[in-house]
Amino acid sequence: MGQQKKSVITWADGREVPLIGQGTWHMGEKASLRQEEVRALQLGLDLGMTLVDTAEMYAEGGAEEIVGEAIRGRRDEVYLVSKAYPHHADRQGLAQACEASLTRLGTEYMDMYLLHWRGNIPLEETIQGMEKLREQGKIRKWGVSNLDTSDMEELWSLTGGDTCAVNQVLYHAASRGIEYDLLPWSRTHGVPVMAYCPIAQGGRLRRGLLEHPVMEDIAASHRVTPSQIALAWVIRDGDIWAIPKAVQESHVRENAAAANIRLTPEQLQQIDEAFPPPTQKQPLDIV
Repeated sequence: MGQQKKSVITWADGREVPLIGQGTWHMGEKASLRQEEVRALQLGLDLGMTLVDTAEMYAEGGAEEIVGEAIRGRRDEVYLVSKAYPHHADRQGLAQACEASLTRLGTEYMDMYLLHWRGNIPLEETIQGMEKLREQGKIRKWGVSNLDTSDMEELWSLTGGDTCAVNQVLYHAASRGIEYDLLPWSRTHGVPVMAYCPIAQGGRLRRGLLEHPVMEDIAASHRVTPSQIALAWVIRDGDIWAIPKAVQESHVRENAAAANIRLTPEQLQQIDEAFPPPTQKQPLDIV
């Protein structure tokens, strides 16, 4: 941990994807913010945060349209991730949902396509739908979101399930439940985790994390913000992506710079003491 931490995850094909990317939840909801949101994503790309995560659910496609505008003319730079509703997760539904997302994104393919959360459609059908899209070149890889350990074990037991390439879940220093069993399972099976809400999602929990004296003291010692320390903590081991959302230019720049922060073993221990790792199974946090 610490001194020689890498800032990318490298796939078997050699593609490098930066550990800190850009989330787009709540983007596309207000027309008055459209250009500000587009500019924020473009600035993030300029700063090396070329992983961009979105979903058909976000503003019912509005966020995908924002992303499409932001990446126009620079698609090859971007590692593009979107997500499908659970009720679209059968073979035909995924084909239609994927096509609609591609149209909004203005691209011919996605680098990664995820099942947003588990619904009533059998995982077998989702695997078949995802694999068909991959064979057609509409997506390069597929994965899941908000699946707990038992769900992942079930997925892995099914034909083709072990081609699942990522699991996107909520994770930050004040929400560490995945460390008990899901994260070890993911590491054992070579399925990277993508952390959403890596600096908490607002309200009490966010304040409890970012205003904690330990986070403030560590931030002061690095001359950065507590949010940047929270991000540096999530990516500390070099095998978890973080996808914070930012619209303000200052926040975009802070997020990008967090990739260069190296937390010392002593600082990691302080955070462990302030936000203890789980000692038993916990329900998967979802927002």
